Amino acid sequence: MKQIVITALVLLQAYVLHQSTCVMSLTTQESPSPQPSAFTPALSPDYQQREKELHKQESNNMRLVISLAATFSLVGIILLCSLLYWFCHRRRNLKSSGCGCSGITFLNRFSRSKTLDKRTTKQGTVSLIDYNILEEGTSGFKESNILGQGGFGCVYSATLENNISAAVKKLDCANEDAAKEFKSEVEILSKLQHPNIISLLGYSTNDTARFIVYELMPNVSLESHLHGSSQGSAITWPMRMKIALDVTRGLEYLHEHCHPAIIHRDLKSSNILLDSNFNAKISDFGLAVVDGPKNKNHKLSGTVGYVAPEYLLNGQLTEKSDVYAFGVVLLELLLGKKPVEKLAPGECQSIITWAMPYLTDRTKLPSVIDPAIKDTMDLKHLYQVAAVAILCVQPEPSYRPLITDVLHSLIPLVPMELGGTLKTIKCASMDHC
Repeated sequence: MKQIVITALVLLQAYVLHQSTCVMSLTTQESPSPQPSAFTPALSPDYQQREKELHKQESNNMRLVISLAATFSLVGIILLCSLLYWFCHRRRNLKSSGCGCSGITFLNRFSRSKTLDKRTTKQGTVSLIDYNILEEGTSGFKESNILGQGGFGCVYSATLENNISAAVKKLDCANEDAAKEFKSEVEILSKLQHPNIISLLGYSTNDTARFIVYELMPNVSLESHLHGSSQGSAITWPMRMKIALDVTRGLEYLHEHCHPAIIHRDLKSSNILLDSNFNAKISDFGLAVVDGPKNKNHKLSGTVGYVAPEYLLNGQLTEKSDVYAFGVVLLELLLGKKPVEKLAPGECQSIITWAMPYLTDRTKLPSVIDPAIKDTMDLKHLYQVAAVAILCVQPEPSYRPLITDVLHSLIPLVPMELGGTLKTIKCASMDHC
């Protein structure tokens, strides 16, 4: 906006100078001044009178030029003030809106669809979706459309224009923490693109709530499979290893390929979503922190059972905090147990405390494996995965591996057809296996 105003003023000044030059040029051409010469006689009284009249005409012309310049300058100042007032007034309206996205810079519409209006964040692009489209796509946010529930609201299934399936997270507008998570998630996800990171389709707002729209993941979350009604029966050992590998690839992208690094800070089985082919994607970036070790302006957040001890006790946040949380998820995949189990009223036990004696004893480990996958894996692979899990949940962060090291440890344990390097032998007959 400022550049447009400045350009207009420069063009205006150039026009005034051009008009001034033209007037001066015409005056000079109509009344050329006589050049003195050795043969020129003394000036006559008539000539002097004519010279005075020419000077008077030039003076009048200059006054006209000055008047025009002053007029154009005044018009320019009025135009500039009007544009600045409009610009400031518009910004003030956006900031004062209860459900505005303060971290997003608004641009002109360039999408022909009435549903999607592209906007840009600091480093990415995101679509603003008309609220009426979301309301219609979720059948008025009907209870039967609820996919899950979080701390600040529900996630609904939706069908948008062109039959696009989506998941819509609704956040309470009045909650300050929800507002911060909304802004953070939209800004971070708008600049991330990875097969194992959930895709952001857009966002929307109304007077009472904010909405984040994601791609729909048909198989919902890892938590729903491990701890839901199926009790893990739908995901085999190879599939579990593939899910673990997908998560490490997503985390490696956040830690090693994003500059500055992004710490998820709330990695857990309910935030690991599964598509129709059980490919895993990390979701829910509301608590994610950019450049965590240097960023001290965040309060302690996370989910009980997944929070690393150094972060819980001292607020020390690094990429190793995510590694710890991944270790807990790996234990869930192995044992089929929740991160924290209730023993009695007011008494709980973490999966790490319970499992550690079994994880460190090869003779006992097979007896505590999730019944849904028991006796379905090579014991050598089981011990290797258990060793990775033990390293990831070490109390001392310096003893934990980098997520890149975890990734390279898991690749040989995943079949080639699922994205790893493990060669599987298919037997013609079960009798020969």
